[in-house]
This record gives sequence, structure tokens and C-alpha cells, in this order.
Amino acid sequence: MDYLQIKGVKSLNGTIEISGAKNASLPLIAMTILAKNSVHIKNLPDVVDIKTLLKLLTNLGASCNFHDDKVVVDTSTITETKATYDIVKTMRASILVLGPILARFGHCEVSLPGGCAIGQRPIDLHLKALEQMGANIKIKSGYIEATAPNGLKGCNINFDKITVTGTANIVMAAALACGNTTITNAAREPEVVQMCEILNANGVKIEGIGTAILTVHGTDGKCIDIKEFSVIPDRIEAGTYLCAGAITHSELTLSNVEPKHLVAVLAKLEEMGSSFTITDDTITIHPSKKIKPVKIVTQEYPAFPTDMQAQFLALATQADGVSIIEERLFENRFMHVSELQRMGADISLNGNIATVSGKNSLSGTDVMATDLRASSALVLAALVADGETDIHRIYHLDRGYDNLEGKLKNVGAKIQRLKE
Repeated sequence: MDYLQIKGVKSLNGTIEISGAKNASLPLIAMTILAKNSVHIKNLPDVVDIKTLLKLLTNLGASCNFHDDKVVVDTSTITETKATYDIVKTMRASILVLGPILARFGHCEVSLPGGCAIGQRPIDLHLKALEQMGANIKIKSGYIEATAPNGLKGCNINFDKITVTGTANIVMAAALACGNTTITNAAREPEVVQMCEILNANGVKIEGIGTAILTVHGTDGKCIDIKEFSVIPDRIEAGTYLCAGAITHSELTLSNVEPKHLVAVLAKLEEMGSSFTITDDTITIHPSKKIKPVKIVTQEYPAFPTDMQAQFLALATQADGVSIIEERLFENRFMHVSELQRMGADISLNGNIATVSGKNSLSGTDVMATDLRASSALVLAALVADGETDIHRIYHLDRGYDNLEGKLKNVGAKIQRLKE
């Protein structure tokens, strides 16, 4: 098993190219199930979750050719409609195949999903919406068994709470349904927006893109031609490296980035003392003299993202004063706190609120990654810790960050991947 060994540094300097967004790539790969042609996707990140989903499609009978940052997916050869436990258990986003397979083939079996243990992320909203569209749903032996022998029917769906994967799943299901589907309280994340824009440009009319109310005009079971497209830049990867610049008081430039997707993150970094130079596709963070404390509440886009909570918590350990971070989306997303405390962080937890009393002198030690974003928080802390930090179980990190150690090494970090 691999681990990362990091020695604390005084500062970083240089340019980091941001990869395509993992959270956009996954629904876009699932979306290829709706296509009658081979779909060419560019700017894919080289991360484990992408390979897992491509393996799932391959097991269903699709052809997937992944090279560099490009993949060609042909789902016209799919013969299986059962997504088995051995793959789905490793990645929650596997549930994204449920909607498109059911819409295309009229039946689907998907194992109940796994993924990071950051709290409950129930799929009941997905299933309730599919039932409204005419699907018969059963949970049997750990599998979701869904059938729609007469096809899915357009209807009005009102999500009780905002769900990103639920929105993506139902948009894909609605794309091949008979009639129009209106989704109220839809997720507005850039990753959902891109999927809707691509479908809209390739034969599935969608109204309200980027708003909380989407209307999808179904094709009545007809598969579509999807032209080549590129995945949007990863806003969470970009935010993580901005935090690396902030915590080390460094000047770093991010290229291939979409600044408008990072408004909430940039606002909080500015509040903490950072300044920026921003162009259409680059962000340069400038070193600050000191880091100010901050108050953060995680919420759905366009508010502050839960996927940046752990990184900002690490950054707050170096702030001069008390920071308050409230996690409103996942009840078990503070597992990184105990590991940061091992490094010397002064953090107290009260339910879903973390209080960080800075500035802390962190010391290198052995720590364990507990989920994807917690892993990056430990990397950030290790960059400013005295001595050497060994971060174990980095398979979590590999699920969502493309060549993190290589990118950090190129800007001056003392980081290496080693074997246990």
C-alpha cells in the first residue's frame, strides 16, 4: 500500500495546471449510455474513480478506450444491465448508471452504493423520482431492481432536498422518457450544468439550465448522437491548491481553471487575507502577511462547498484567532479532525460545528486518511508542519486527485510516494 511522505516547507512557487473535474466526469461518462454513437470525451482526470466507472461500463459490455486525458466510450454494445457489488461498493457515483440504463433498456439492477464514509447520502430521492416516472422499484439482496417495461414517462418531480447525483440521474432518465419532466429544487452545481448543456446541444431540449427548476423534453426512447466535448476544470482541485498557496504564504498560479466556479472559495480566502490576480482561465494567489480567522457554513452551490471544508479547516489552524466551521451537508465529515489534532491542531467539535483556535505549531507524525477530501487536508497541514509527516491510506486521495504529489513537487514541495 502506498503512503505519502511530506517534509514541511517555507514556501512554494510556480504554476499548477488543473485537471478536468472528477465530479463532472462521472455523470458525463454515465451519460454516454444515452448515446447511439461512440462518444469522445477530453480533459478527463487520471483518477481511480474514473477508471472504476469505465470498468463498470466495460463489464456491462461497453467499449472504453482511455488514453492520456481522453476516452472513447461506445455503449451501443451493452448487453448487461446489472451493476455488481464488487465495483459499486468502491464508489458511490456508480448509482449514476441507474437512470440512463433504466431509460434505455427498461430494466436495471444496481448494487446499493459505497464510497467515502462521510455520512448518510440516501438514494431514496432517486428512487422516489423514478417511481413517479413509472418505474417499478424493489430492493432485494442488496440490489436495486428497477423495471419500466413501458418506458419512463415525463412528470413533475419536486426534490425534498437538493441532491447533485439525484438531479443528474433523473435528468438522464428524463432525457429518453416520453414527454416532459420538470425537476424542482434541482442542484445547480457546475457539474450538473455541464451535463445539461451537453444534452441540450445534442438533441435533448432542457430549459432552466443553471436554475433550480429544470424542464427536460424527452426523446421517447430514442438514443442521441453526442458530439466530442471537454470536461470542465476541477473547482475542488483548484480550491485545494489555492489553500496550499495560502497556508504556505506562497505565490502560486493555477492554469486551466474556471474562476466563476470558485466565487465562494475565493471570497473566503480573501476574507482570510489572500489576494488574487484573475484572468479568464488563470488564478494567481499572492502571499499574505498573516492568515485571518474565518466563519464558514457549508451549503449547496453556489454557497461554500462541503468538498472544501476539510482544506479550510487545515488552513484555519494557521490563522491568528478562532475560526468556526459548520458542516450542514454531511453529519460525519469531521473525521480528519482527530488526525490534525495528532499533528498539534487545537480543534474542538460540538456536533456539526468545529472550532479552530489558531495559530497552531504543527508537528510531523504518522496520520491516516479517512476520506477523499480529508486526505488533502492532511497534505496541507503537512506542508507547514515541523519535520516529516507520513500520510497513510492515500488510496482515498487517489480517487479524486490527478498526480497530486507530482504537481506539488513541481512547485517546491518536499513530497514523495512510498510503499508501506
